[in-house]
Amino acid sequence: MLKALVTTSHSSGQPQVNLVTAESCERTDLDGNPIFPTSDTTSTGCPELIPIMPEVKELIWGFGSFVVLAVVLRYVLFPKLRAGMTARYESIRGDFEKAETLTASARAEVAEYEAQVASVRADAQGRVEAARSTLEAERSEKLTAVNARIADKRAVATAEVDAARAAASSQVAAAVASVASRAGELATGKAPSAAVVSDAVTNSMGVNA
Repeated sequence: MLKALVTTSHSSGQPQVNLVTAESCERTDLDGNPIFPTSDTTSTGCPELIPIMPEVKELIWGFGSFVVLAVVLRYVLFPKLRAGMTARYESIRGDFEKAETLTASARAEVAEYEAQVASVRADAQGRVEAARSTLEAERSEKLTAVNARIADKRAVATAEVDAARAAASSQVAAAVASVASRAGELATGKAPSAAVVSDAVTNSMGVNA
């Protein structure tokens, strides 16, 4: 059976790895050159060997541990990890759907609000137009009533002026007739006829008018 023997060189101090047999402690890489100058070729006289090749039971334990770890990962840890990832995915998907629902609801509410605002504006505009029409009608009606009252007052004032003018004209005619009759009497020495004086004064005032 071959085993590895690690030694240190006395001259260079570098470690050396040699293959030896456990029974004879002889090197197998050199022909008939023993490692140590000793006449004991049995295994009891060999120096301590450091094996590199693991034993079979270590391989079995290592492989068994790997299998157990693989089984635990496959049937215990991986299902939990997959369940956690699935739950997280479902949670994120639910949040995303909820966000989409809220967004759609918000957009619907905004559209409804804009429609209400447009309706209110249209209603307000209609009321303003109706109020403006009502005010214009009332203004026209009041202006018509005021113009009618002004026309009535003007007619009354004109009638009063005409009446006053007629009264004053008769008084003026009487005064002029009196003055003319007196002037004719002073000029001719006798009083003229009242009918002649009245006709003359009337004709004279009519021509002046």
